[in-house]
Amino acid sequence: FFHFHAGICSALKLTVPSHPIHGIEGQPLHLPVDYNFINTASEIQIIWLFERPQSNPKYLLGSVNQTVVPDLEYQHKFTLIPPNASLLINPLHICDEGNYIVKVNVRGNGTVAASQKIQEKKKKKEIKYVPVTKPIVHTEPSSGVVEYVGNITLKCTVRKGTRVVYKWMKNGKPLHAGPNYIFS
Repeated sequence: FFHFHAGICSALKLTVPSHPIHGIEGQPLHLPVDYNFINTASEIQIIWLFERPQSNPKYLLGSVNQTVVPDLEYQHKFTLIPPNASLLINPLHICDEGNYIVKVNVRGNGTVAASQKIQEKKKKKEIKYVPVTKPIVHTEPSSGVVEYVGNITLKCTVRKGTRVVYKWMKNGKPLHAGPNYIFS
């Protein structure tokens, strides 16, 4: 997960959530950023960088007023809609783990700047959640027919997914263990 902190620099205030944001591999991840300033602005510049530990930051994209200038290598992955400074990562991959740095420059009577580093929490491995695929149910015996005697076994599996929870239902109501149902 990513961890955010709020920062204040002179007349420019840059705010990001103080709680961790969780991302799902293969899904979009929104990194929300708000900024405001006291004076009137003639020019607003937003810059997003990405860095991994022990490597130099990479430019992802930036904007001056309403014009976005992406790095051509990443132009289909990262989205910014100025004057909103928030970044959209779509889709999210394991290789996107690292620090995201946002910098906002505002020019009015003078230029004020503020920047924030958005980083994963230290000393903890980042958790990526993989969506659960459609469940597959196998029946034993394969005919699924048992009349009054014998047992039938239903086995449910999924090909991909983290934090998978299984719940058996009959006529829309949960089944519970008892003399007729055994779960393993």
